[in-house]
Amino acid sequence: MPTSAPNAHVLIVEDEPKIAAVLRDYLADSGFATAHLDRGDLVEPWLAANTVDLIVLDLMLPGMDGLELCRRLRARTNLPIVIVTARVEEIDRLLGLELGADDYICKPFSPREVVARIKAIFRRIRAAPGAAPAGIVMDERTQRATVEGKHLDLSVVEFQLLRILVSEPGRIFTRAQLMEAMYADYRIVEARTVDSHVKKLRRKIAQVFPERELVFSVYGVGYRYEW
Repeated sequence: MPTSAPNAHVLIVEDEPKIAAVLRDYLADSGFATAHLDRGDLVEPWLAANTVDLIVLDLMLPGMDGLELCRRLRARTNLPIVIVTARVEEIDRLLGLELGADDYICKPFSPREVVARIKAIFRRIRAAPGAAPAGIVMDERTQRATVEGKHLDLSVVEFQLLRILVSEPGRIFTRAQLMEAMYADYRIVEARTVDSHVKKLRRKIAQVFPERELVFSVYGVGYRYEW
């Protein structure tokens, strides 16, 4: 089955052999080349001698913690990083994203989902700089939005919500970040208000584009848009 990133090389940093083996099998079936390391302190020396296009990084690693490794890698490279971990606390999620991780997936997970997320990252990387997001057109002047040429009847707040999500496909926005973009003074708005607006936005998108979901929930963190 052809992949969206033929011949891309993925480094899996995971100390659980069974999980690493499953990820390697699924990635190989989708056309990716893979390598595997089981310690955090082996990654930087390995990268000094090898080329890779993306890293799948566990957090709880021997040798060097995954968050520290992510911090060190981000200081010198923009290499895409997908964090996969059993840590479910919100602080770990937010810290991982603030350190520059491109995505964050919690165990237990579907290997197919991991592969799909990785393909989505490569699609974003290979998109033409400055190109409009596929399928979505946002007109700031008229405050109009269309999906596949079909008009969305959005309120001002819903338009701003969709605008910020579409501005960076794949990025996970926290509720606080979305509130700041949606309201002049988001401090007077409850965080769960965002959930209500997202629910309405999804319903309106589904009315004109029922083929698939575009706005995804990320448990404990917030929301992301993916075409």
